[in-house]
Amino acid sequence: MKKLLTFLLCTLLLISGCTKNVDYVAQSQKYPWVLAHASTTDTITSIFADKFAEEVERLSDGRMQIEVYDNSTLGGDRELIESCLTKDVKFIVQNTAPQVPFMEQLAVFDLPMAYDDINDVREVLDDPDFRSIVDGIYQDAGFKLLSFADQDFRVMTTNKEIQSIDDFAGQKIRTMENSYHLKFWQNIHANPTPMSFSEVYIGLQQKTIDAQENPVEVIVSSNLYEQQKYIVETNHLPHLLSLITNNDFYKSLSKEDQKIIDQASENASEYAREQSDQRIEDRINQCVENGVTILELDDETKEQMRELNESLYEDIKNEVGEDLYNAYLKNAEWR
Repeated sequence: MKKLLTFLLCTLLLISGCTKNVDYVAQSQKYPWVLAHASTTDTITSIFADKFAEEVERLSDGRMQIEVYDNSTLGGDRELIESCLTKDVKFIVQNTAPQVPFMEQLAVFDLPMAYDDINDVREVLDDPDFRSIVDGIYQDAGFKLLSFADQDFRVMTTNKEIQSIDDFAGQKIRTMENSYHLKFWQNIHANPTPMSFSEVYIGLQQKTIDAQENPVEVIVSSNLYEQQKYIVETNHLPHLLSLITNNDFYKSLSKEDQKIIDQASENASEYAREQSDQRIEDRINQCVENGVTILELDDETKEQMRELNESLYEDIKNEVGEDLYNAYLKNAEWR
């Protein structure tokens, strides 16, 4: 009996020791955490992601490691957000538009023609009251929002000179597969066509589409300017970039490690915004040097675009709720 008890005790101690060892391995982060995004290397998205990874390593004195996978290596936007939800991918950086099917209230960021100055948008995003609402939206869906950056505004490129509201009529423009984006262009009498981004250059080249809309950063990084004569500064939507992680994964970290993640994300956001502001003029000049003409819409045309989209504003307000709607538009001068 004594031998049996001794054997059982030794076995329990061995199991306990193994369990502690497994916990230790997990805490020591044997493998780098994965951060993924769908953009090419030379973009603000990539800069944002890389800076976050660098800051995490620096602030943790090398104890915490993140490996970045870009250019849809681990999947497109939908696959990435699903992988983050299952914790297969720990962090992702992506535009808010593909997240709307998972978090319907994020449609507030699809309100068209809301702002002309990106700093007004940033001020809203950094407002503690607004951020508290948005943080709750992400948490309810199983995510933790770490920070926002941006690639300035989305603009239109086309081979037709756009000077008035009538000039948008019939333009076959590629958009993301987002119902609010589609409705915006339909309401100003364009002909929006959802298309995979990988097909856009060929679509413009073969003239299956007339136009497309993206941040200038993307227009240059993907050489879209080679197939277009004009950039129309519609500034219809800010191209927001969200850095998010799985909420359960975040909560599993120690308070010390959470603080490191929070500070790293804040530093990366600030750096990405600075880089965006510095790069935008250079990217526009690159387009101009390659024969592209920049067109600025007058205030009357912008107001007409808003008037034609009054029903869309109501649809989005009904979807996201009046409090969130008003909180986002609090700096909008046209209201």
